[in-house]
Amino acid sequence: MVLFKRKPVQFLQSPPVDDESIEVWHITQTGEVFVTYDEYLNRMDFYNQPRFICQITGHSGLTFFEALKSELTGAQEVEQAFPEALKGPVLRRVQFQTISRIDTLVDVIYDEFKADYYPGEAVTIHLANGERMTGIVRDKARLGSKVLPDGTLTQPYSRYFTSIDGRADEEAVVDSEHIYRDRKIFTKSVLRSFIKKTVTREAWTGAPWLVKHDVAAQYHIDTRVPPHLRYDNKLLERKQNQAHKKASQSINGAQDINGMTGTFQAFGPARLPELKPAPKSHKVVKHHHSPPHHHQGAHLHGGPDVFLGQDQGPHPPVPGNNPFQFPVPFRQSMPPPPPVVMQPEPPRPPPPPKGPIEDLQLEPRDDDYVRPALKFMCCDPPEGVVDSGARNDKILMKSIGPLLETWDFLNVYCETFKLDSFTFDDYVEALEIAKEDTPCQLYTEIHCAVLKQLVTSEEDGGKLQVNLPELDEDNDEDEEEEEEEASPEPEAEPEPKPTGRATRSSLAKLEAERMKAEAAAAAEKEKTPEPKVKHRASEVLVNFDWVEQLKKREFSDGGWELIMVGLLHQLSKNPRHTAACEEVLAQLVPPDVEPTQETVRQQYDMLDFNLRVSAIQIICLLTTETKAVRMYMEECAENMTGYRKEKIEWQRDRKQCIEDLKALNDQRKILLPENMPPSPPDEDTENTKANGDVKMTNTDDTPDGASEEVADSDDDDAHVLRSLRRGGNRAAERQRKREEQERKKEAELAAKMPKQSKQFTKVLKNIQKKEDYIKSCEMEIATIDNDLREADCGRTRVLGKDRFWNRYYWFERNGMPYGGLPNSSTAYAGYANGCIWVQGPDDMEREGYIDMPPEYQDEYKAKFKMTVPQRKRMEEGRTSVFNARQWGYYSDPSDIDQLLNWLDHRGFNEFRLRKEILAYKDKIVSTMENRIKYLGSTDEEKEKDGDKKGEPKRMSTRTKAQATPEPTAFRCLNWTNTMAINIIGHLHSDPAPPPKRRKGAKKGRS
Repeated sequence: MVLFKRKPVQFLQSPPVDDESIEVWHITQTGEVFVTYDEYLNRMDFYNQPRFICQITGHSGLTFFEALKSELTGAQEVEQAFPEALKGPVLRRVQFQTISRIDTLVDVIYDEFKADYYPGEAVTIHLANGERMTGIVRDKARLGSKVLPDGTLTQPYSRYFTSIDGRADEEAVVDSEHIYRDRKIFTKSVLRSFIKKTVTREAWTGAPWLVKHDVAAQYHIDTRVPPHLRYDNKLLERKQNQAHKKASQSINGAQDINGMTGTFQAFGPARLPELKPAPKSHKVVKHHHSPPHHHQGAHLHGGPDVFLGQDQGPHPPVPGNNPFQFPVPFRQSMPPPPPVVMQPEPPRPPPPPKGPIEDLQLEPRDDDYVRPALKFMCCDPPEGVVDSGARNDKILMKSIGPLLETWDFLNVYCETFKLDSFTFDDYVEALEIAKEDTPCQLYTEIHCAVLKQLVTSEEDGGKLQVNLPELDEDNDEDEEEEEEEASPEPEAEPEPKPTGRATRSSLAKLEAERMKAEAAAAAEKEKTPEPKVKHRASEVLVNFDWVEQLKKREFSDGGWELIMVGLLHQLSKNPRHTAACEEVLAQLVPPDVEPTQETVRQQYDMLDFNLRVSAIQIICLLTTETKAVRMYMEECAENMTGYRKEKIEWQRDRKQCIEDLKALNDQRKILLPENMPPSPPDEDTENTKANGDVKMTNTDDTPDGASEEVADSDDDDAHVLRSLRRGGNRAAERQRKREEQERKKEAELAAKMPKQSKQFTKVLKNIQKKEDYIKSCEMEIATIDNDLREADCGRTRVLGKDRFWNRYYWFERNGMPYGGLPNSSTAYAGYANGCIWVQGPDDMEREGYIDMPPEYQDEYKAKFKMTVPQRKRMEEGRTSVFNARQWGYYSDPSDIDQLLNWLDHRGFNEFRLRKEILAYKDKIVSTMENRIKYLGSTDEEKEKDGDKKGEPKRMSTRTKAQATPEPTAFRCLNWTNTMAINIIGHLHSDPAPPPKRRKGAKKGRS
């Protein structure tokens, strides 16, 4: 039985259906029937939640149908694995058991049956001659205990009559010590699964285990629950026990109160008096003049109140039966108490939320903190955006998503395409400036590398790796002509025969009507415009097979551009890609330009930025179906499995090392008092002499005569040199003496210090070794985590969502190194994307959480005094994204701190988003700073180049009559595909070099 929140799933009862002709919806697995589609959808949504548990295997996180399938499979396995001979006895023993935990129940049943065997069970017997044989238990005799002469009882035992396999005429009689069962047949796990499959239990304390009715009928087990185990009797018994307990407590409490003094007597259970408002004034006055009643003795009346006895001390006796009334003298001297007015307590404010809740259910902040402003790269930002930062006039908002998608795909699978990684800014610039006069290697290599994955080379067979729609235009036209010829002409409607005699006027009238109808049909045909020709791709591909061209890797002189035309033209036959392909082809092969390979290359140079992005997106989507990309994904998945296993090993070693280090630290604390170093001596006391003089440590001790010993010489220069040398010698001598004194002091301190024990020294060395090993384990774990992050190429991981369901992406999060490939030609940039991108909510989230129906908006406004769209405008400021096709970004490191302050950790979405940003904050800030430096250095180089170009340049004019103008410097032109050069020996766009001639090859005859 499938479990939900550890309880069996309760199926809904079928509603009464009076009209059998109405439409109903049925769930086959549960047998439930619904008369409305909404109820059916709600129930299916409930069943499709991954919150169900398979009762037999214990697997959780499954949908209802997955759990049901798992249970059916597990039930079959348990049915086959559990011995048939044990099923009946085990179920009889489990029936009506009240052990609550199934683990305890399994232990009890297993201990009871592990050494007990039943007829029909396959066993192994140990014969008297030492042989081990297999057989079947035929009968069992249970013998009770015997009473010995000393009065003790022997243990009961059993004897088993078994057949022997392979010996039809022989039988054996063995006891429990010479019979065995296969260990794999009867285990606790198998027993647990069998009990879960066949037994159920109600959800109340003390409920018995009950065998299911169909199983009980199969093994003839009584299902009548004993009266003392039924729920109603248990409930009644529990109520009686509680009532008896309360009565005993009240009696005991009264006895304790009355036992405080000898004058107290018990008059029922003690209870506090009720405090009532004071009576009105006239009643109080009347009561004051009433004669007092004095109590004689300790026998008091008036119910359960307790009063003072005869011995009342100096106070006068208490009148009346009210113990809270002052004596008469006090009452006469005191004014009546004022009436007490009970004021209702103000309602308590709702407690603050303890844990994360829905983000939009949190109250708006009082500080009016606005999210940091987004930047937009496109020229058409969302409506109402102000101060959006730097924009690019060539990029539309609809192209930002495909632009990010293609860049991320090409960088994640760069090893498959044999492409050097490249920054996002270089990618945008390459798509923007690539033309005939400024050829860009990055732009060309992207197209050629991706196209190579669609068709293998001639050496590898030249096979198409993707499924494309067929191009049979000629055959289609022939078939259409044949169909037109074969189809019979529409027969003219029979002319209505005149009722009377046909006359010339009637025939002329009919002929005039027919001619009028034909003229109207011809006029309508002329009005219908002929289909406009959008492009001339079919004409340029008449004698060109793009698959053969791609197989031969002929990309030069407009080759890859024409291959792109052929691919897009064939792919346009697929309805999913028709619109995008036709839009690109209309620019590459326009109807007013002669379609040739050269014109196609020229048109590609003039292609709009957004159409370039669309073309790259189309071919990148095709490569996801290729074998190379799938193999790379499978390889990364296998590597991740190996990394996880290796990480578990390092974590296990680290955990064990930490436990060892803890034990070593305990040993060090025990040995530390005996090995404590003495306190360091005071240096001032050492320098102080016995007579109170202080020695100057920095003065020279050499005698004064030594400085006056100067050799006589007539050469003044030599005299100066010798004086300088002796000065240096004296300084070295003083330095040497100071070092000797320091060494002596250290030696004295070492002599005074007690020698540490060998055991203590060994413990310190072991502690240092363990700490070093723990550091190495942590470094290895961090390295493996980074490898796991880079190998996670299946999908782009999102950082999280904010309260308005905007998605936040940091594309370096997974699938690539933080700064791109380390051996890339632009690895010095130090970043890959360097921005946090913000995508708006998808349509379902927007309609369900933001643009809600009016009744939900009114409910939200009544609670927070604003609607959700109003809150979005207030908290996001003037830069917002409203749907999933709109993108903004953060590129300034200071924006990260502001964003973290804006996020509220009390909400579900923003708690996870904030946690992810904090985990990668250092890397995010580092890549942003590197991006700023990279873009700033490039701008400075451009300015320097411009200054140099302004100056006259000196050059020789012997070979050239005029200097050629230098091209403008762009960042993307520094990129080189070193990976392709190192692996295949040339760029993708260049033809393969001819094979080198072998040294020993013979030359052909001339």
